[in-house]
Amino acid sequence: MRRWTPQGPLDLGLVLGPLRRGPADPTFRATPDGSVWRACRTPAGPGTLRVRAYAGEVLGEAWGPGAEWLLDGLPELLGAADEPEAFVPRHRVVALARHRRPGLRLTRTGLVLESLIPSVLEQKVTTDEAYRAWRLLVRRFGEPAPGPAGVSERPMRVMPAARTWALIPSWEWHRAGVDDKRASTILRAVRVAARLEQAVGMPAAEAQARLEVVPGVGPWTSAEVVQRSHGATDAVTVGDLHLPGIVGWALAGDRHADDARMLRLLEPYAGQRHRAARLILLSGQVPARRAPKMPRVDIGLL
Repeated sequence: MRRWTPQGPLDLGLVLGPLRRGPADPTFRATPDGSVWRACRTPAGPGTLRVRAYAGEVLGEAWGPGAEWLLDGLPELLGAADEPEAFVPRHRVVALARHRRPGLRLTRTGLVLESLIPSVLEQKVTTDEAYRAWRLLVRRFGEPAPGPAGVSERPMRVMPAARTWALIPSWEWHRAGVDDKRASTILRAVRVAARLEQAVGMPAAEAQARLEVVPGVGPWTSAEVVQRSHGATDAVTVGDLHLPGIVGWALAGDRHADDARMLRLLEPYAGQRHRAARLILLSGQVPARRAPKMPRVDIGLL
């Protein structure tokens, strides 16, 4: 067990929530006692981490070959390297969101592939489709999470190793609803997995550049990765279907904002644009949906 005392408020759900890929993510679980469980593939091997807050402290327990690695990284996972006090709100909606969410910190996992693969799965499809694909592939090709989480009523799973991803047959991608383009991007990424994991030691912008060398990985995907792997405070998700309109609406009443407009509106938050966008999303200031949802296409029926 490892104990850590955060400097200031800490909301486990807000900090670790971005690591959860849907309510049935087999690698992530939040339990009624307030604990958060993560099943990870670390540089030391598979590991399971349980985190819970108690009396102003955070308690971490871990199992498996990756246990020590997970416990050593617990403070950074919970935002110890983050500096939320450096953030200065420039808009009332952002200031209110920050006031109402004092426990928000940006996580830093120190892992690239575990964020890259689900982010690729989320390219150009609905969130539900991406979550389903991740869930099916991890359950089918992952391995049981070490410790009690792997033998519970709803056993958790550790995502597949890079070599296992590389050996998934084409029909299994198809069955999970993953088209050839996204599957090919993942296959290209896992072939250079070691090089991509080294990006953890780089500044976020350089890490994004390395990720984008992989064909099929663009600015949207690389930003989604470094937000989690690096706790990157300034990595804005560009190319998103909804985010520009949400930011535009919250800051300027412009529901039709594009990426360029969003980036101009976020200029006062240079260095902290991701945090600003995250607070805007938490504010609830979202324009009413007018356009129909992106249609779901089941490629398994094609």
